[in-house]
Amino acid sequence: MTGNGKTNGSTPWGVNSEYGKLHDVLLCEPVNFKWLPTSSISKATLKSGARFDQQLAMKQHREMVQAYEDAGVAVHFIEPDEDLPYQVFARDSSFMTPFGAVVTQMNQWWRRGEYGPVIKFYQSKNIPIFNMVTASAFEGGDFDIIEPGLALIGYCGERTQEPAARQVKRWMEPKGWEIRLAPIAEHYVHIDLMVCMLGPKLCAVCVDTTDDAILDLLKQRKIEIVPVNFRDTMELGCNVMALGDGKIISTARSKALNQTLRAAGFKVYDPEVHMFTMGGGGVHCMAQALRRDPV
Repeated sequence: MTGNGKTNGSTPWGVNSEYGKLHDVLLCEPVNFKWLPTSSISKATLKSGARFDQQLAMKQHREMVQAYEDAGVAVHFIEPDEDLPYQVFARDSSFMTPFGAVVTQMNQWWRRGEYGPVIKFYQSKNIPIFNMVTASAFEGGDFDIIEPGLALIGYCGERTQEPAARQVKRWMEPKGWEIRLAPIAEHYVHIDLMVCMLGPKLCAVCVDTTDDAILDLLKQRKIEIVPVNFRDTMELGCNVMALGDGKIISTARSKALNQTLRAAGFKVYDPEVHMFTMGGGGVHCMAQALRRDPV
């Protein structure tokens, strides 16, 4: 990598959208994963008496990795730490901007230490770190780029908190970005549970749970909304990963959205990942985009 942050003279590390062609992604193998009461979703799973299957979780994660590799994406891994069972949700310990990574600060004690391995990863790859959240708790799933120059920051107080949301807003606005703060109910966890970009001017949205101000913003920007129903949303069916070039990683159980996307001409990878969605996170939660073509 050269001193200007480029890899072999190609696209620099960083992203300015959620749908530019994805070249590099950051994941974490679920070797230490187990269900914990991190959200309304995982709390309901634990209350139901469902049984966590470690072997099945490993198998499902490998299937997702294979989807990235089939699409030509280079997969990188955070080093697993036995004391950090939720590292598999690699979206949260950092988020990527056009200016480098931002290292976040998780609120729940069993996730708080995730900053350590992710900093080590960025340092080992010489990937620029733009900043580190210090004001209060912030999780990467709440930094939601809508299109270049515009991002939503969700906060519910239980996970991402308003002081940290405003801190990130202060960093991004001098860079020319418009940042819309979006308070959300605690049981929706992160903004990317409800609003996920699929491609230019195309967004999967749970209309039932998304604030009218956000819906109005999308309409003002002439962004077509692909509706996802409430039940599918709470099973992480809206939480998909755009790969660019008309490719999407969704989930096997998000059948209605998958059908709509295929009818629209997308190639849809649909691994079964219910061991993770029952734990409170989907395919978007498990992946941190490191390098996309700028759009």
